[in-house]
Amino acid sequence: MRVAVVGTGYVGLVVGAGLADTGNDVICVDIDEAKIARLNAGEIPIYEPGLDTLVARNLEDGRLKFTTDVPAAVRESAVIFIAVGTPPGEDGSADLQHVLAVAKVIGSSMEDEKVVVTKSTVPVGTAARVRAMIREHTDLPVHVCSNPEFLKEGAAVDDFMKPDRVVIGVDSEHARKVLSDLYAPFVRTGNPVLFMDVASAEITKYAANAMLATRISFMNMIARLCDDVGADISLVRQGIGSDERIGNSFLFAGAGYGGSCFPKDVKALIRTLSDRGVDSGILDAVERVNEDQKRALLRMVDAAFPDGVSGRRFGVWGLSFKPETDDMREAPAIVVIEGLLERGAEVTAHDPEALDVARGVFGDRIRYVDNNYDALEDADALIIITEWKQYRQPDFERIRRLLRQPVVLDGRNLFNPRRMQELGFDYTSIGRPAVRSPRRAAAG
Repeated sequence: MRVAVVGTGYVGLVVGAGLADTGNDVICVDIDEAKIARLNAGEIPIYEPGLDTLVARNLEDGRLKFTTDVPAAVRESAVIFIAVGTPPGEDGSADLQHVLAVAKVIGSSMEDEKVVVTKSTVPVGTAARVRAMIREHTDLPVHVCSNPEFLKEGAAVDDFMKPDRVVIGVDSEHARKVLSDLYAPFVRTGNPVLFMDVASAEITKYAANAMLATRISFMNMIARLCDDVGADISLVRQGIGSDERIGNSFLFAGAGYGGSCFPKDVKALIRTLSDRGVDSGILDAVERVNEDQKRALLRMVDAAFPDGVSGRRFGVWGLSFKPETDDMREAPAIVVIEGLLERGAEVTAHDPEALDVARGVFGDRIRYVDNNYDALEDADALIIITEWKQYRQPDFERIRRLLRQPVVLDGRNLFNPRRMQELGFDYTSIGRPAVRSPRRAAAG
C-alpha cells in the first residue's frame, strides 16, 4: 500500500518505519530540511531502542523515503497519516494549527480518493475540523479517520509492531477496509482491531493516558500518607495490586510523571471537559498531586540537610523522564535540579542518553559526566531520579567510598531499605520509612 506519514517526530518515525517493515511503500514528510537530510543519511534525531535499525533496513530496501515535499507525498499515497505535533497552548488546550495546515495541503494537493488518518493526539472533534478543511479545497472523495497511538517511549517499536490493541475510528466502510488491510500484519496473533466511531476513538487516547496518570498520582498521594504514618508503600502496592480488579500496572510510587504525553494530555482533557461544562475535578487533582510530587526529592534534601545545602554538592543519577529515552519534557529532574540550584547547591549529573538534551536545559549551570560514578566524587549525597537499569545493581562500596557522606535519596525506590542500612547508608525513598546507618545513628 502507498502510505504517507506527515511529521517525522517520535510518533511519525515509528509509524512510518513500522509500516514500511511490513511491505508498504512509505514516504515520511517533514518541512525541516535539516532533519530530512539527516534521516536520508540514516541518522535518527531521537533515542528510541531499535528504531535506528528499523529505519536503516527499510531505507536500504527502498520501502521508506524521506522528503520535504508534502504535496507530492499526498498525490503519491492512498493513505495519509497526520503525525505532527500538537503542543499545549497557554490554556492547556491542544494547538491544532499544524494539523489543520496539513489538512489544507492535503485538500489542495489530492488528485484522487484518499484515506486521511489523524495519528497525532488530538481532542474530540478534530477529525471533523480536518474533514472541513480538506473539503474547502477539493470535492474529491476523502475519508477522515482517527487512529490514536499508544506507544510507550523506550518500547515504541515493539508497541507498534506488536500492539495489544489497535483503535480506529472510521467514517466509512471504505476506510474500514483499507485500514483493516493495513494493520492486518500487526494483529496476526489475535490482538484486537477495535473499530468505532471517530469521536470515540479520539476520546479513547486521552482517556487512556488520563487513567494511567491518575493511577500514578493516586499512588504518590498514598505514598505521602505512608511517609506521615511510617507505613511502606511497597507493601500497600502488593496489597491492592493483588486485587484482580486493580492489578499491578502503574502502581509504583515515584518522583512524578513527565514526558511528552501524560502532562500534555491531562491538560488537554481538562480543557475539553471545561469547554463542555463537565467537572474536571479528578484530573485537576491528578495534575496538582503530580506537580507536588516532583518536589518530593527536594523535601528529602531539606530533611537530610536541615542546616541548608548552599555550597554542598549533589550527584544526580537520571535526567530523562523515564528510562530508555532521552526525552526530558516535563521531567521531574528539571524541578529537582532547579530547586537544588536555587538553594545554592552544586550538581553533577549522569544519564545514559539525555546528557545532550540536558545541556540544552541547564547549560553550564551543572556539571555533566559520562560515567555514573564520576557524579559522586566529593558529593554530599546521591539523588536517583530515573530508574535506568544500570543503576539497579551498583557497586555500593564504591558509592560509599566516593561520597563525602553516605546519603542516598532515591526517587524511584530502587533499593531495599534494610539492606541499605546494613551497607552503611542513610537511605530515604518514596513512601517507605527512612533508615540511618548504624554508625551514624549511634553518633547522632
